[in-house]
Amino acid sequence: MTAADRGDAAEAVETEADEAAATEAVDAEPEAAAPPKRDLAQLWVCGFLAVLGVLVIVDASRLGGFSASNDPIGPKPIPIILGVLLFAVAAFYALNVLRGGHGEDGGSGANEKFDLKTVGLLCAVFIANALLIDWLGWVISGSLLFWGAAIVLGSRRYFLTLAAAVVLGLATFYGFAIGLGLGLPAGVLQGIL
Repeated sequence: MTAADRGDAAEAVETEADEAAATEAVDAEPEAAAPPKRDLAQLWVCGFLAVLGVLVIVDASRLGGFSASNDPIGPKPIPIILGVLLFAVAAFYALNVLRGGHGEDGGSGANEKFDLKTVGLLCAVFIANALLIDWLGWVISGSLLFWGAAIVLGSRRYFLTLAAAVVLGLATFYGFAIGLGLGLPAGVLQGIL
């Protein structure tokens, strides 16, 4: 076999490879260009949100017209706003579903099994908060709740997470006391806070 024959053979192999790649690309284009399949089962969620929104609006409209000196508008507006927002979310979600939108698969952990250990530890943190809130008070038990939940969910910056939890516990305590006029339990910190 001469060099010219080898060159012709190599050229023929390259031509065949290029033709095969072009055929594969043409075959792959219709699959990629296919429109996404509509998942109409999600419309049940839209319907549930719409019914829930209507029920909240109807229930809020039946509230009495009472008000206090520190609350002149009464309790009606907030549930009515929430009901309208629920209804709006249902409408936008239904529109998205009808246009072919669909939920995400959950990322890299979409096919992993249910993590019962994490759920159990989160439940333990919430139960501990419920048991300790009267004795320790919200600032301490709430801080432990926030810190414990963050650790269970994967935070490994223990001291930074604890500092953020204490700030969050104090902020919610004073937010309820000053902003809403509601006192959360002070517990062992009674008289200090």
